[in-house]
Amino acid sequence: MKKNRWLMALAAVGVHICIGSVYAWSVYVNPIQEQMKWDLTDVTIAFSIAIFFLGLSAALMGKFVEKNGPRVSATIAAFAFGIGTAGSGLAILMESKLLLYFFYGVLGGCGLGIGYISPVSTLVKWFPDKRGLATGLAIMGFGFASAISGPAIKLLIGSVGIANTFFILGSVYFIVMFISAMYLQAPKEGYMPKKFKKKIKEGKKKIKKDLSSMGLNEAIKTPRFYGLWIMLFINVTCGIAIIGVASPLLEEVMGITALAAAAAVGLMGVFNGLGRIFWASISDFLTRPIVYIIFFATQAVAFYALPNISELILFQIVLYFIMSCYGGGFASIPAYIGDIFGTKELGAIHGYILTAWAAAGLVGPLIISNVKDVTGSYSQTLYVFSGFFCIALVVSISMLLNIKNLKKELED
Repeated sequence: MKKNRWLMALAAVGVHICIGSVYAWSVYVNPIQEQMKWDLTDVTIAFSIAIFFLGLSAALMGKFVEKNGPRVSATIAAFAFGIGTAGSGLAILMESKLLLYFFYGVLGGCGLGIGYISPVSTLVKWFPDKRGLATGLAIMGFGFASAISGPAIKLLIGSVGIANTFFILGSVYFIVMFISAMYLQAPKEGYMPKKFKKKIKEGKKKIKKDLSSMGLNEAIKTPRFYGLWIMLFINVTCGIAIIGVASPLLEEVMGITALAAAAAVGLMGVFNGLGRIFWASISDFLTRPIVYIIFFATQAVAFYALPNISELILFQIVLYFIMSCYGGGFASIPAYIGDIFGTKELGAIHGYILTAWAAAGLVGPLIISNVKDVTGSYSQTLYVFSGFFCIALVVSISMLLNIKNLKKELED
């Protein structure tokens, strides 16, 4: 059957919109705390473990995805994430933290990691003419997910309880992911869209040459690999800390209701998703290094300003801008990898870069929840994160200079 690359993008969104529900975890936080009598750190650990195993499984399964293709790997992800979510309901019924950590954290996290990388390298190959747009499309659903799942979780918990919410959503996620996985397929070697091929023949378009064509083992020996790792780590550490506690943060700092906070979490998902498609598309024109410099310079200011904003609308505008940069950082990374290492083993390299996400998933939420438990306030943590962004800004500028120097060496 002849495959359509835009339907391929839709299938990718189908996978990502399910696994991206992890971004709505903060909506579970207060209900689980109240029902189980667990403290914030206990509940946040489940989220942190899920993100840790996301990065770990993405790194370990990168070569598996490249070898076996997106259909097989996305199907495995459907089983792992669906069972992981449904199993979390069993953990609530049995009042077991360890079961919650296993189902939502370990099993669900593995589903997240495998599902996350499965469509990405495939779409980059389907869209050689629009690499940034392709990665934005692939990862857009992940960011948009909480716009749907945030309010849905809140309403389901109110009507059927926490455990049944996990059972229902686990079933839905499995069905959508399984159907999407069946369509996913890599294109033939050297694939180019007809219109793009015609424009190249007419001299209207040029194929942008990658900086190099490296496998995973070669890429990890370069400073550019670690530059990307550090940039992603800082962007995710700071962003994920906000996501993990967004609902209670808004309730405490702004004094809004739980339902209004859940709606705000949903809007965060919208901007997370929009940021992925917007910034990734813009990066095709501005270049990836410039876009990352913009991310870090603006977020250093935004995080510093956030605790001092008392106006609800302005607070939300800054919060949503942060979410757009957070999402944009994720969406632009695969294209950045392709630019400097080529597409030979893009999935495997991307998987290893995502270990930064795993590390950030542990560091970010635990910093903010521990500081909250000790000081009773979220504000001090945001100043620390602002400092982190200053470090990321220096790294991103260094990356730009390194790439420029390498290009000059290749031209000489």
